[in-house]
Amino acid sequence: MKQTYTEEKTFTQIDFQKSPIQKGEYENCSFVNCDFSDTDLSEVAFVSCNFISCNLSLVKLTKTAFRDCKFNECKMLGIQFNDCNPFGFSAGFSHCNLSHASFFKTKLKNTVFKNCQLSETDFTECDLTGSVFHNCDLAGAVFDNSNLEKADFRTSHNYAIDPEINRIKKAKFGLPGVLALLNKYDIVIEN
Repeated sequence: MKQTYTEEKTFTQIDFQKSPIQKGEYENCSFVNCDFSDTDLSEVAFVSCNFISCNLSLVKLTKTAFRDCKFNECKMLGIQFNDCNPFGFSAGFSHCNLSHASFFKTKLKNTVFKNCQLSETDFTECDLTGSVFHNCDLAGAVFDNSNLEKADFRTSHNYAIDPEINRIKKAKFGLPGVLALLNKYDIVIEN
């Protein structure tokens, strides 16, 4: 199958279920109000692309490359980011719903999650060194054997992080959220 190269193009209100995206590389492209839900983006490369108000729920990402991509106001339910091409993976998320997504074993150093819904999101064995979770809801998110060193959780809420099974050196937490680090001990904390 022929691979395409598309540069500096804006795709607006396209339903990629009806007209599948061409396999290839997309550089400096913008996708606005597009529907990718349940589509196959396997082996497609996105470089310096912006996704704005798109639905990417349950998209298939086998060997998909995201390099320096930004997602803003996107619905991204159940995405398996761990299937992506790990080489150069770099993304930022703002006002996105990433509930039930999986970043299992994904390198996410210095990734910014801003105003995101991250319910039940799997960060097992992730490298989140220096990442920022700004005003995010992490209810039910899984952090297991994750590197959270220098990560910033100060403005986020509903997280449950076990310091005994995660690396949290120099991670930043705010009150009252930091008390969630003690959840597993089933203790009573009062003012």
